[in-house]
Amino acid sequence: MLTTACAACPLRKKELFTQFTEEELAFMIRFKSGELAVDPGTTILMEGSNSPQLFTVLEGMGTRYKTLENGRRQVINFVFPGDFSGLQAGLMGEMMHSVEATTTMRLCVFKRGDLWELFKSHPERAYDLTWIAAVEEHFLGETIASLGQRDASQRIAWALIRIFERLRAIGLADGNVVPLPFRQQDLADALGLSLVHTNKTLKSLRGAGLVNWSDSKLCIHKIGPLADLALIELEQPKRRPIM
Repeated sequence: MLTTACAACPLRKKELFTQFTEEELAFMIRFKSGELAVDPGTTILMEGSNSPQLFTVLEGMGTRYKTLENGRRQVINFVFPGDFSGLQAGLMGEMMHSVEATTTMRLCVFKRGDLWELFKSHPERAYDLTWIAAVEEHFLGETIASLGQRDASQRIAWALIRIFERLRAIGLADGNVVPLPFRQQDLADALGLSLVHTNKTLKSLRGAGLVNWSDSKLCIHKIGPLADLALIELEQPKRRPIM
């Protein structure tokens, strides 16, 4: 499989991501050990495992989830191009959640053993990792606030806007349409709702002319009213580092 040269990485051209310095680019070329292509349904990282690899999503989407003792799955959040995975195992010895491919995915692969060289020799890149971890914590906090303070319509509106904004920022929007290949069950799990309630709420939002999610595509017809329903203000996603 041909690999993507770091200097020609298509994600680096997106305004959402901060640019590398020449020194950082040279390090990332050394840090990257290859690429991995996976099919839908492939487990990329397994909860409890001690993976020797770290990944940046180059293409495709997936889910992060935890498995409960009774075998049920709790979706934590979704994985999009530009996301970094495997840091938990790199710092804590094992993964605390699993990552599964929802679509065909292409991943940049890094050796976990080289992570310490990054911290020792490239503090700016190490700071980027800290920033990524902080953003994940902030998103989980926002999710908990949604679970506690938003009703079903508000939760779903919030999630769809956040997903839409992220996908638009990385160039995956066609007007007011973005790909959304997840199942309604995945969204329901992530938002603490039943599948029946989620389905009814999505039908209600569609009936109100706000959104339509079908055939793995999300169309937002009226983003302003949808944001009002979600109790959020519309804003451009902040620029973020990419590994």
